[in-house]
Amino acid sequence: MLQAENTLFTIVVIGYFVLTILNFVFVALKKEKLASAAFFLQAGLLVLHTAALVLRGIGAGRWPMTNQYEFATSFAWALCLVSLIFIRKYHFPVLGAFSSPLILLMIGYAAMQSREVRDLMPSLRSSWLAFHVSTAIIGYGAFGVAFVLSLIFLFRGKMKEDSFWGQHIPKPEKVDLISYRSVCLGMLFLSLTILTGAIWAEQAWGSYWSWDPKETWSLVTWIIYAVYLHLRLRRGWKGKTAAWFAVIGFICVIFTYIGVNTFLPGIHSYA
Repeated sequence: MLQAENTLFTIVVIGYFVLTILNFVFVALKKEKLASAAFFLQAGLLVLHTAALVLRGIGAGRWPMTNQYEFATSFAWALCLVSLIFIRKYHFPVLGAFSSPLILLMIGYAAMQSREVRDLMPSLRSSWLAFHVSTAIIGYGAFGVAFVLSLIFLFRGKMKEDSFWGQHIPKPEKVDLISYRSVCLGMLFLSLTILTGAIWAEQAWGSYWSWDPKETWSLVTWIIYAVYLHLRLRRGWKGKTAAWFAVIGFICVIFTYIGVNTFLPGIHSYA
């Protein structure tokens, strides 16, 4: 199973590279058929990526979400899934051109991690594992898409106005709204991540909250997005300021995942 998973993972990495190139060519040549090809390629890669994760789980005999490699490849999977949903829902092919490099970077980071399967430490042998980590993965994926949408919003004004961009990128107000919805989705799942993590921590270590670096930075990330939503709903915050806030929020997401493990090791250092 693990050998099959390694083969599928390699195919998926190459596939995301091809997807990124295809999206780049779509934007450069402005060919509509290339956008359709990129969408179907991304959908196919999502299926293969899902199969690779399933094989990893079967081969390891547990949920494939417990180390840097597994979380990174799951993070890339979530980015692929959420961006595909938004591309389809809002007829927004250019989103794929911006999101595919981010997916490639994350799957590339996964490829650099150790794929060794190790036994779970006692604190991880819990039914809460699937709930806690899967909500984090979806939440991070949604925040990643909001980040990409915010970049599109910020760079939209610097793009030459022509029929191609007008057709394939919604008006700034619509992009801002889609980004807001993606943040809302991310906040829902991040809140569930923190809640399930607290319950799990009480069962594993006897305390709902221990101010571990990853717990602390997860809370910092949650507060940033909570302020974003509060100011948007109560003060009508929109436009560039909101976009930059979403960018800063995603930087905190990346630091919570990679930076904390690298510079601030704690009880969450395994993931």
